[in-house]
Amino acid sequence: MRDGKPLKVAVLGCGSVGSQVVRLLGEQSGDLAARVGAPVELVGVAVRRLDAAREVEVPEGLLTTDAAGLVARADVDLVVEVIGGIEPARSLILSALENGASVVTANKALLAEDGPTLFEAAEKAGRDLYYEAAVAGAIPILRPLRESLAGDKVTRVLGIVNGTTNFILDKMDSSGAGFTEALEEAQELGYAEADPTADVEGFDAAAKAAILASLAFHSRVTANDVYREGISEVTAADVQSAREMGSVVKLLAICELKDDAVAVRVHPAMIPRSHPLASVREAYNAVFVESQAAGQLMFYGPGAGGSPTASAVLGDLVTVARNRLANTRGAGESAYADRAVLPMGETLTRYHVAIDVADKAGVLAAVALAFAEHGVSIQTVRQEGRGDEAQLVVVSHEATDAQLSSTVEHLRGMDMVREVTSVMRVEGDQE
Repeated sequence: MRDGKPLKVAVLGCGSVGSQVVRLLGEQSGDLAARVGAPVELVGVAVRRLDAAREVEVPEGLLTTDAAGLVARADVDLVVEVIGGIEPARSLILSALENGASVVTANKALLAEDGPTLFEAAEKAGRDLYYEAAVAGAIPILRPLRESLAGDKVTRVLGIVNGTTNFILDKMDSSGAGFTEALEEAQELGYAEADPTADVEGFDAAAKAAILASLAFHSRVTANDVYREGISEVTAADVQSAREMGSVVKLLAICELKDDAVAVRVHPAMIPRSHPLASVREAYNAVFVESQAAGQLMFYGPGAGGSPTASAVLGDLVTVARNRLANTRGAGESAYADRAVLPMGETLTRYHVAIDVADKAGVLAAVALAFAEHGVSIQTVRQEGRGDEAQLVVVSHEATDAQLSSTVEHLRGMDMVREVTSVMRVEGDQE
């Protein structure tokens, strides 16, 4: 114990999350001291510009543009990093650890790109590196994977981990809007950035999937290992077709164990409305975990936003502060399994394929033969319209993604196929 001396905290970044961390540190100082066992004192907040507008008032004298100097201070016990991005965040975290501070971060992009470097630095320094806020905001999902399920074998993690894309797809489902219209509404309401690329093209979700897979399967998985597709090509027709099947379209992060290898992917998929994830509306997140002993678990809540994310940061801060007082540290990286990551082509999936075809005898048989030639079994097929409006909608049984991809290419080369208008993966048992 420190004989009542305060634990000193430095915060890097004072945007939507950082400002709420600063607010909570001030408003809850008494409770935090009781929970930690010593006072928690904010000693500095690093920002790019001292004169920028901020959501909260930072106590006088704490703002600084010298982030490097702040993390190198010998009296700083804990560093909270919420600036995001790769650099200077990586260098600042490494410096903080080297100078004896423990670190709490919300930086999913950095963890997914270069987590092992950070974990090795924390191990060498004998300090904590906690990052609950990096995935799904306030939802406690990383700690259960790392601690609560440490005695179990997790086999699958399936989640909606990006609120922006869930809001867009939910609006397309509920109102019949197209992608562009739903995106514009998300931007007007502040759910989507002016440049929404990281969200709608799946980069944000892929980083989170890499972190989830690393924890769940005790193997190093980076964002580059994650197969990624965004939602910008999802059409109102796709959403309508899903509705007719009793399904809904969601952008899913899917992490699975397959014969002791890891399969990790992010893409839009149709899931039955009976699935728990189908009821996740607007900008909320949810993560569905399957394990051998515990069975099926679901974690649900706000996945982004300043206050929810700051709540996760403060939860980590309390744990790290307690460890510091007890002169111990929490669990570090667990990568002992060292499982290989399957390429997407070897991953088992199912497809929903909409095909514009010539309305004449033999078309259905020819399409079925194309699937069979590539070793793909058909679960259901239906024809919609006639003449120039004729369309076949096929849902496959499970096959490798490579088999399904080659089937689609075969279909596109057939004379009687005018166009393959939609290809989407299917998850869950369709009724």
